[in-house]
Amino acid sequence: MEKFETVIGLEVHLQLKTATKIFCSCTNHFGAKPNSNTCPVCLGLPGSLPVFNEQALEYAIRVGLALNCTINPFIKFDRKNYFYPDLPKGYQISQFDKPICSHGHLLVHTSGKEKRIGITRAHLEEDAGKLIHDQSVNASLVDYNRTGTPLIEIVSEPDMRSAQEAYDYLSKLKLTLQYLNVSDCDMEKGSLRCDANVSIRPVGYEKFGTKTELKNMNSFKAVKSAIEYEVNRHTQIILSGGKITQETLLWNEEKAITVAMRGKEQAHDYRYFPDPDLVSFTVEEQLIAQVRSQMPELPAQKAQRFVHDYKLSEYDASVLIQDKKTADFFESCVAAKADPKKASNWITSVLAKELTDRKIEIDEMKMNAASLVELIKNVEEGVISNLAGKDVLKVMMDSGKGEAQIIAEQGLAQVSDDGALEKMLDEIFVSHADVVQQVKQGKQSAVGFLVGQAMKKSQGKANPKKLGEMITRRITNV
Repeated sequence: MEKFETVIGLEVHLQLKTATKIFCSCTNHFGAKPNSNTCPVCLGLPGSLPVFNEQALEYAIRVGLALNCTINPFIKFDRKNYFYPDLPKGYQISQFDKPICSHGHLLVHTSGKEKRIGITRAHLEEDAGKLIHDQSVNASLVDYNRTGTPLIEIVSEPDMRSAQEAYDYLSKLKLTLQYLNVSDCDMEKGSLRCDANVSIRPVGYEKFGTKTELKNMNSFKAVKSAIEYEVNRHTQIILSGGKITQETLLWNEEKAITVAMRGKEQAHDYRYFPDPDLVSFTVEEQLIAQVRSQMPELPAQKAQRFVHDYKLSEYDASVLIQDKKTADFFESCVAAKADPKKASNWITSVLAKELTDRKIEIDEMKMNAASLVELIKNVEEGVISNLAGKDVLKVMMDSGKGEAQIIAEQGLAQVSDDGALEKMLDEIFVSHADVVQQVKQGKQSAVGFLVGQAMKKSQGKANPKKLGEMITRRITNV
């Protein structure tokens, strides 16, 4: 059977979280009442003139620098002409032949190795409105609030060779963009959207096969599933003697299939030409240098610093930096005098599980870093058991109470008083004399049984570490 190689290129549309839209002063905010954030400029009314948002320019430069792109100092906007109900002007303001960023790359860890994936270009444009298909009235409604939202479109080279590589590229790209703080990258709100171009070719061939474009994928998981489906469909068609039709396809997540949207013969001729209302200009090198000097620490840099400064393993560091808020919370714990390794363990295991169970992010819980540090200290010093510590954590996250208050209210403090523990052991040594004899004969595992009996007798409040030491000392001194 002939073997094929998959070729994938991705186009990512990223909404920038500027205070206002890209060419007018309308608020750039998600969730407002339909058509309430609009004005003559973003609605394309006659006589209205656009004015470029400087913050969008700086954000685009920031993205370009993070993606190792060349920054084009010559800024020109073009009109991309097409007619659709969600585009009130009848054209979209975009960048055609002079993108602000080009010839970049992103290093992605995928399939156990690091791969360089090229970035063809990243250009600025305005978003269109949003069509809402209302089945109850058998009509489509249009919300123009999104019209004019600043977008940057990031186009990759066709360098990805599997759905997994595409998934890993998107994950690394999203993480990088989150660290830049230029977008919330929320796919559910539509602030990060992805289209995929997919084709296959016989292994060893340089010429690309006929591609199909995939749209309507609202999660990275959906992107991966849609690509896998399409690669399999291409393969089956070619092996059966058929030919691939170049077309745009929608991903139907419910049925897990692709559905034709439009074919090549229906593709638009966008008739690009320079926008006469927006004068071209040159970005001064001073502004690019200023943005470069203000670049935040990126994920790879942060991971390296965590390993160097906090002596964490590369694995622990890589887990912590997967979410910037989590990485910041970890550093707040260290600043509050937590042992880095212990703080990392609690954050990436116990705390991570509780956040997942609650479906919230780390900055949405009511517990702060200093409180977690005190809780870890209480567990390490034997004030409460590790199991009790997990219970206290849950209450702290939900209530915002301090660990000391919760421990006192629920009576969770461990019994560490020598007199009380000795009295308890007196009783256990009498009732389990046979096990004591086994320990004396060298069976150290039997110590665990005696500790367990003491914990049961104390209703879990005895300090197990201290119990083990006392039992061993007693038997040794007999």
